[in-house]
Amino acid sequence: MRIMGRRRALGAVVAGAFLLAGCGAGPGQVGTAAVVDGQVTTIDQVQGLLDRAIREQPYARQLAARHQLDHVGREIVRQALLHQVVTKAAQKEGITADEATIGEAMLQDPLATPVPEAVTVDQASAITQLVWRLRDHREAITDQYLQQKLAAKYLPTLAVNFDYTSIGAPTADSQSPSIDPKTARSQAIAKAEEYAKNPNAIRAEVQGGAQGNVGQQAPALSSPQDAATVLFGAPANSAIAFQPNPQQSPTWWVAAVVRQRTTDKKVATDQVQQPTPAQLSAIGVRMLQPFVGDVDFKINPRYGVWDPVGMDLAPSAAEAAGVVVPLHGGAPAQQ
Repeated sequence: MRIMGRRRALGAVVAGAFLLAGCGAGPGQVGTAAVVDGQVTTIDQVQGLLDRAIREQPYARQLAARHQLDHVGREIVRQALLHQVVTKAAQKEGITADEATIGEAMLQDPLATPVPEAVTVDQASAITQLVWRLRDHREAITDQYLQQKLAAKYLPTLAVNFDYTSIGAPTADSQSPSIDPKTARSQAIAKAEEYAKNPNAIRAEVQGGAQGNVGQQAPALSSPQDAATVLFGAPANSAIAFQPNPQQSPTWWVAAVVRQRTTDKKVATDQVQQPTPAQLSAIGVRMLQPFVGDVDFKINPRYGVWDPVGMDLAPSAAEAAGVVVPLHGGAPAQQ
């Protein structure tokens, strides 16, 4: 049963070039935005990129007029972190970038022009593409290529088995959420924390009539949209809370227990859906989740906190896209 929805399109700008079959104390020193495996990104460097964005990118000037450049600053730091994560993940998985393909993409260089106006309707995607343009273009394109290869490697073998309940979902009689979004979020996170302490509680709730299911088996190949969510990135023996359709209305929440996450053999399914280029890129980002722990990083609170559910930097823990909590006595949840 498909319970997830569309995630932001992270790879549309480069997918045509190659397609595979705030204020606070610094993390370690004054003026530091982030330290990632010993590599320092300074606040001045971030500010310099913001200044350049305003000079070169019309979309950045729109964001500045709306006082939203803090989103760009967070994305600069996020991409610095994910660059190191994908580099390590590729090394660990034996994935390399094909230089001929990267060279061909660079001849076209889809990042040489301003962010297309059509992309700006989705602010998250537009900001991601904006920051790609501020980085070394070869590096940004290589990161996207490696993420797509990682997705292509895992799609045929990735499957999860989970139990879930929904919070604030529309009822059979109404398309409107049954409770307000803030309450739904609070209840979903509370349920995930409860399930982490007592993993059998979710089964008792479903048997008692709660909206949800137990023993749900989901291959990534059957739903590429879902494969980009935390459901497919969280480790086995973890409880999670997240929004299946954060960009669609009405929005609602899911609390789930991931019982198994397997990647060791091809999944047999007769419901294969080919991912779009954008979905493949989003899945690639999600497949980085288990590798984030391989990177030593500290983020200045000015730029937020790491959010494994959103694979993003949230402005604060209270604004994270959800939670990933290890089951009591289970393996630690990967962040």
